[in-house]
Amino acid sequence: MPYLRASDLPTQPAGERFRALLARPGILPLPGTHNGLASQQAKAAGFNACYLSGAAMTASMGLPDLGIITVDEVCFFIKQVTRASGLPVLVDGDTGYGEALNVMHMVRAFEDSGAAAVHLEDQILPKKCGHLNDKKLATPQDMAAKISAAAHARRHLYIIARTDAAASEGMDGAVARAKLYMEAGADAIFPEALNTEEMFREFARRMPGVPLLANMTEFGRTPFYTKDQFESFGYKMLIWPVTSLRVAALAQEKLYRNIMKDGGAQNCVDQMLTRKDLYATIDYEGFETLDATIVKTIVPEVISR
Repeated sequence: MPYLRASDLPTQPAGERFRALLARPGILPLPGTHNGLASQQAKAAGFNACYLSGAAMTASMGLPDLGIITVDEVCFFIKQVTRASGLPVLVDGDTGYGEALNVMHMVRAFEDSGAAAVHLEDQILPKKCGHLNDKKLATPQDMAAKISAAAHARRHLYIIARTDAAASEGMDGAVARAKLYMEAGADAIFPEALNTEEMFREFARRMPGVPLLANMTEFGRTPFYTKDQFESFGYKMLIWPVTSLRVAALAQEKLYRNIMKDGGAQNCVDQMLTRKDLYATIDYEGFETLDATIVKTIVPEVISR
């Protein structure tokens, strides 16, 4: 139903709903949803939560994922995804947009926009996609300070600390950082860019009892594994960060080429979501019905003299 009606809104904070999902048996799948429509489609497919990737947000703006995006721009995405679907959303918080006070501001802004969870990474600016080379890391102590700041600022937001240290500091360095981040107040750990099954399993063995997030991005360092495989490795959350954007972007690229070639989109109709199906996805009828119910014409009664 339309998000505009208060009776349809969740009564439990988003972070608490996210924690309740993690309390269930099994792994929590979090598909990347780069806009409100994508989040509605993910919900219709049966997902109970979703993910907002910094790479997907920036790419949708025509920008690279180098830490350029701002807190307010991310909040715009958070609001549209949470309003459109009502799903608890995990948000990519990059490096926190600055130091401790900036991180606290980010947490407050994300919570106020409806986010359920955030992950912070231990790179320094300009940050890179975790699957690229030559990433520069903050000191473990500086990152721990950011995690502590986030924990002090949050009311219900679930905090995940991401470490990119495996590539440059090895498994020992990544595990040491992860333990420090948990001591600083993180709820879970995201070890980025692990590239073998044994690496995933070893990290999980060395972080017993800690909820772990795995990243199944395409065209990166991680081989393709399924949700069930990641669960067997010892992971509690799984993201497909840019997948929806990649699929949508390729479809758009083909469309524009066809329009240029054919002088119109007449040969692409079978690749389009129909008007009927699009309206059903965005609940066009529900909004119209709500409007008609509230903005109903009332004929004044004639006042007798």
